[in-house]
Amino acid sequence: MNRDLNPLEKRRVGRTGLQVTRVGLGGGPLGGVYGPTTDAEAEETISEALKLGIRYIDTAPLYGKGRSETRIGRYFSNHRKPADLVISTKVGRLLRDDGEPSFDYSLTGTRKSYEESVARLGESIIDIIYVHDPDYHYNEVMTQALKVLKELRSTGAIKAIGAGMNQWEMELRLAREGDFDCFLQAGKYTLLDQGADEEFLPYCKDKGIGVVAGAPFGYGLLAGDLRNGKRPGSTMYTSEAMIDRAVKIDAVCTSHDVPLRAAALQFILAHPAITSVIPGSQTDEEMRENLESVERKIPSGLWDDLKQEKLIGENAPTP
Repeated sequence: MNRDLNPLEKRRVGRTGLQVTRVGLGGGPLGGVYGPTTDAEAEETISEALKLGIRYIDTAPLYGKGRSETRIGRYFSNHRKPADLVISTKVGRLLRDDGEPSFDYSLTGTRKSYEESVARLGESIIDIIYVHDPDYHYNEVMTQALKVLKELRSTGAIKAIGAGMNQWEMELRLAREGDFDCFLQAGKYTLLDQGADEEFLPYCKDKGIGVVAGAPFGYGLLAGDLRNGKRPGSTMYTSEAMIDRAVKIDAVCTSHDVPLRAAALQFILAHPAITSVIPGSQTDEEMRENLESVERKIPSGLWDDLKQEKLIGENAPTP
């Protein structure tokens, strides 16, 4: 076991009273985001996560058109919810009557999104609400969505306010100008991309703002096997350059007999600003593999080689 990284160790979320395990459960696959998932499979994944000791589950209305939230809510209507479990969801993607999402950060839309999430989750109190992907809606978030969320926080209906995005620049602006307890940063602090460490992560650490890391596998590039010439196709979140970088990182991991997945997760958790990482798990087997990956002992030479080949920053924190 890697004694320096315990996936079930709890860390406080910013300056709030909430504590989450260092590895949480990303709820996208519970809604079938990465492929069809049955109710039974989702239930088994949630059940196994809790048995193993995971105490943080993240979800959103966007995941499976509300299916992820609904399945989590259904599970806890039939099973006792651990008192120390933290659940987060999101506002900003309001589901229309046909189930399709639409951006809405207005006062009315934010309240409606929150109320619908409460109904799907069956929770009278939601621990964390993130504003979801407000890339082109900064003013609306600051003047409307944030106002609603602060009111909910003041009444105890939610315990923390955050924002979740695939970029760090606006998150930094929100952190500086808004009243946020935490952020969900997706994809900009990984083995592939450490852009968030330029200003955002140091700022959050200095100000005591919690940061949860999403998309830890670079939208799938660091989760699979890139050896023997395997190359996934680029997507809206990846490029040929990123694929080339992933192949080089995998080669270093191979030379040290370390699974790429293990290096990816441990690298993120080594950063002092990162509170938790939430890899999506489509099955209970994937979830157990993620926990084992964090516990796996990795030789220091792997990190030295990654730095020497300029695949990670020279001063990047490592386990």
